[in-house]
Amino acid sequence: MIVEQLYTNCLSEAAYFIADEGEAAVIDPLRDIGAYLDLAAKHNAKIKYIFETHFHADFVSGHLELAKATGATIVYGPQTNASFDFHLAKDGEVFTVGNLKLKALHTPGHTLESTCYLLLDAEDREYCVFTGDTLFVGDVGRPDLFSGNLSKEQLASMMYDSLNNKIKTLPDHVIVYPAHGPGSACGKNLGKETFSTIATQKATNYALKDQSREDFISEVTTGLSAPPAYFPVNAQLNAQGYESMDKIRAGALQALPISTFEQKVKDGAWILDSRPSSVFTEGFVPESISIGLDGRFAEWAGSLLPFGQELVLVTEPGKEEETVVRLARVGLDKVTGYLDGGFEAWQQAGKTIDLIIDVMPEELAMDIPFDNKLQVIDVRKPSEFESGHVKGAENIPLGELSNPLHMAQVDDDANLYVHCAGGYRSVIACSLMKREGFHNLRNVLGGFGKMREVKGMPVVLPSAAGA
Repeated sequence: MIVEQLYTNCLSEAAYFIADEGEAAVIDPLRDIGAYLDLAAKHNAKIKYIFETHFHADFVSGHLELAKATGATIVYGPQTNASFDFHLAKDGEVFTVGNLKLKALHTPGHTLESTCYLLLDAEDREYCVFTGDTLFVGDVGRPDLFSGNLSKEQLASMMYDSLNNKIKTLPDHVIVYPAHGPGSACGKNLGKETFSTIATQKATNYALKDQSREDFISEVTTGLSAPPAYFPVNAQLNAQGYESMDKIRAGALQALPISTFEQKVKDGAWILDSRPSSVFTEGFVPESISIGLDGRFAEWAGSLLPFGQELVLVTEPGKEEETVVRLARVGLDKVTGYLDGGFEAWQQAGKTIDLIIDVMPEELAMDIPFDNKLQVIDVRKPSEFESGHVKGAENIPLGELSNPLHMAQVDDDANLYVHCAGGYRSVIACSLMKREGFHNLRNVLGGFGKMREVKGMPVVLPSAAGA
């Protein structure tokens, strides 16, 4: 028996490969399916089933590509409606993979069709459960996503039944394999581990404690942040279908001479620069948007870039395909080429370049008392801001900065100091602001993590804020 977790940090996403006696199954695959085909070849197994726990909103699944490549049957749980051929599992239906069995457990709540899959070993013992977004380590899936006209309270009530009747009743030793880990926007506050056990979750997960339905609904629906803007787009793609990765690669992996690159930009293409943020600030093609591969690239690209917008890329040499694939994972398929030779070629050709000034937190601390035109822009989440911030800072979360209404909060005459928690998001924010015509920008290195340590920095902490 082989059970392997394939974890993608950029999306906090976990897919699973299961194999036994020459047969295999994949659960919640990503759009780029090479890893699953490689595992099947490695273990000399034929992929028989592709199990989907629900219509994912945070990434484009690889169910269609993998089914086409292998002939495997796509399986969804009850109440699923889709525009392609699939097997509609019944609650309690059992599927065999070699000597193993996978039992479908319909667990509505995150979405109507949400279904977990309980794996029984060759001796018919419950071994693990693949919980999708129904149960995470330390959390549960948010009940406010795309289930018709149902309210989040109605879905939370369904989740209460699913957890109490289908999940908490499983043996304590059963391993919990969720679809996401820490950082995912599919829950409120996922734990740092990517797997657990039923016993540990019953002891530590707030959603599995003994409580009334009313208390559960209140707790699960309180404190939900707005979902990323790309979630409904991805959910629709997963239900209706999408272009093949081969076709996307063919269109995107074209090296563009500078003249062609410039013409595409003139015709309306946006420039996406996926180099590390620390490199981007030192020089970039004007109007470029920085989203570095070294951070939560796909999530921020999906949240900030318009779907249907033509994109051209500036990447580190050799990172062109990785950039294209990671964009495609969230449905950004309109890449039409990359700058041949990258930024170095642009610079060597004598083309105009732009940059962002990096400053140390100490410089900001020295400027605050004397610069009456200074404005600090904090692009962290509201919950991060509330846990501590620079006195007088304007909190504009990065996810909202692309909205013109929020951009209007920025004083274009001010000396702008932009920061996040560590430095990645602030560079994205500076690039967006540069593109909108703000030029008096400084990126604060190290973010709030370093700023709060600086002597003389006027920091407001929760205890002081309540004083």
